[in-house]
Amino acid sequence: MIGIIGSGNVGANTAFFLAEKGVDHVTLFDIQEGLAQGKALDMMEAAPIRGYRTTISGTDEPGEVLNADIVIITAGEVRKPGMDRDALFQANKKIIIDYAEKITGPDTRVIIVSEPVDLLTTLFARHSCLPADRIMGLGGILDATRLRFLIAHEMAVSMENVAAQVIGRHGDDMIILQDYCCVSGVPIEHFLSKETIETLFDQTREAGSLIVELAGRASAYYGPSAVAADLAEAICHDTGRVLSVSRMLSGQFDITDAALSLPCIINRTGASGILIPRLNDDQIKILITSARIIQETLKEDTHA
Repeated sequence: MIGIIGSGNVGANTAFFLAEKGVDHVTLFDIQEGLAQGKALDMMEAAPIRGYRTTISGTDEPGEVLNADIVIITAGEVRKPGMDRDALFQANKKIIIDYAEKITGPDTRVIIVSEPVDLLTTLFARHSCLPADRIMGLGGILDATRLRFLIAHEMAVSMENVAAQVIGRHGDDMIILQDYCCVSGVPIEHFLSKETIETLFDQTREAGSLIVELAGRASAYYGPSAVAADLAEAICHDTGRVLSVSRMLSGQFDITDAALSLPCIINRTGASGILIPRLNDDQIKILITSARIIQETLKEDTHA
């Protein structure tokens, strides 16, 4: 069973995508009485038409989701126009600490969608009894998905043929690995000019902020929901897919005690193994600086 904490736009759409894929039974939870039940009922009334093989239920009892096989955390404030990631962290940190201390199932895998994801994934891991490989945040996988769309759109090719790799912190200092971006195995520099590639990379870095600006009221939710469902599917089906997720590092590039995105082998355990990409000196420096920012932010925060 997959439990989703938070039944707002991201949580509800994650449940919807999971039902469309037929991944597993889903239980939505929200502290607002009736919200999770109402959205679950609405989706299940579409089941006869959509042919769902799994069920979606709703609850306002947290105990019904805390020890699910997979727990997806979407609860908390969402980014609004003019809101920086530090303010978002202050708004969401207590929620993450609370669930980190409550989710204790020995086999539970946790996917953190709430923002800022790398800070909150690090915070969750510090307060959790779960092993590091069972705690994952959406980071590079979402950025890579956005970049795949942009490359496919620019070249007018199928998105299925586009691969991209983004690591590091989910933010302006994300590291886009051009050497790992290709179309049917052919590096993108064979098709696109240096200027076009840089433009696509800039658009990827600005994608989240642009959606907030355009929508005017809320941050992105279709993209993050689809990515969360895709990651949960990879875990449930023990696929061994390689996806860039944020998880606590244990000495990779001499980084410890911080969660950043690196390519990980996703299977029934969670993010079971980290694959180390080839990085140049500048990229390594950015990665180390990103880790230091996370560590210093949490060190300065007395509640973290």
